[in-house]
Amino acid sequence: MKQKPLAFRMRPANIYEIIGQEHLVGEGKIIYRMVEANRLASMILFGPPGTGKTSMAQALAKSLGLPVKKLNAVTDKKKDMEIAVEEAKMRGQLVLILDEVHRLDKAKQDFLLPHLESNLITLIGCTTSNPYHSINPAIRSRCHLFELHRLSEDHVKVAIKRAIQDDQEGFGDLTIELTDEALSHFSGSANGDMRSALNGLELAVASTPKNSDGHIVIDLNIAEECMQKKSFSHDKGGDAHYDVLSAFQKSIRGSDVDAALHYLGRLIEAGDLDSIARRMIVTAYEDIGLANPQAGPRAIAAVQAAERLGFPEARIPLSVAIVELCLSPKSNTAYKALDAALADIQNGRSGEIPSHLKDAHYQGASKLGRGVEYKYPHNYDNAWIDQQYLPDSIKNKHYYQPKSTGKFESAMKQVYEKLQSEKKQ
Repeated sequence: MKQKPLAFRMRPANIYEIIGQEHLVGEGKIIYRMVEANRLASMILFGPPGTGKTSMAQALAKSLGLPVKKLNAVTDKKKDMEIAVEEAKMRGQLVLILDEVHRLDKAKQDFLLPHLESNLITLIGCTTSNPYHSINPAIRSRCHLFELHRLSEDHVKVAIKRAIQDDQEGFGDLTIELTDEALSHFSGSANGDMRSALNGLELAVASTPKNSDGHIVIDLNIAEECMQKKSFSHDKGGDAHYDVLSAFQKSIRGSDVDAALHYLGRLIEAGDLDSIARRMIVTAYEDIGLANPQAGPRAIAAVQAAERLGFPEARIPLSVAIVELCLSPKSNTAYKALDAALADIQNGRSGEIPSHLKDAHYQGASKLGRGVEYKYPHNYDNAWIDQQYLPDSIKNKHYYQPKSTGKFESAMKQVYEKLQSEKKQ
């Protein structure tokens, strides 16, 4: 009987078996090149849980046939690191895989540094934290930093199918019938965490009796129980998905907090943080815009916090941002003004740039009349002087149509209208 967890058994034996992270291990990418060149450098792998940081570290060492020692920066003591260094001296080299590397204390760090410098130890640190925020610069400066991305549902599906078919480490010696709905539930509810999906699959196989044909049939109900999460009718590739996203954005635009939170809840149940993030950020700039300019940066900050926290905690910063977006005054004047300018450009209404605005930073520019009559606004009262900026053919165009929505844009409207009134007619 196989005693070790399925997720442990299914770890890749080399980098060519790694699922996902193509930006690092795909052909011609940096870690792929390291292996092909037979040259491994110290590095820190960071990213969300279940994305394969430790698995990648072990696969790297195996690919190059290097001796490995795996430690944890929190639970293992300095003495354990001393033993690893002695082992490295005996072997001539050692790959030290250090989980929770961001928790490395000063004593352990000071001990390791000279061995990193001499290349006796090749460190592969693994962490869910941003290394720029959490890892001491002395360690960080001696390591390459590689970010692992959250796995897609398709990546998780590949891992599940591989586990079912593998007769050495997986369930290939059993006849397992996994319905499409169950497969989608395992991959979707794992939220990019391959370990979670494989744990759920392992529980399902272990707890489901064989039928009269000797088959283990895993349907949606079993998948829901083993993942401890109910399914949700929300196909990320189907019409229902885009209907929810549309309703989500339109509810924010319409300042309906309750509706926006409802649709946010649907998207959270679907585990679709990427779509939530995109819609929040675009709404902050498209629909709120100049009426509350801080809504955009705050929406981005909420998304970054959510990505760092992961679900279920991610719902907290998202809810704060959604309430603010809903109750903010609304204005689309900025991007509408740009669209009007783009329409002129795309229809051939651009015109010649006025000579006084053209580049004059070269010898002979003045002889061509470039920049000669340019008036430097800072030389005048209030850093403003009336002069033409648009080409002659569209010099009277007004793309920006300000609104009195919110204190910020109301103030901008007053400035805009004052400047227009002071221009020469």
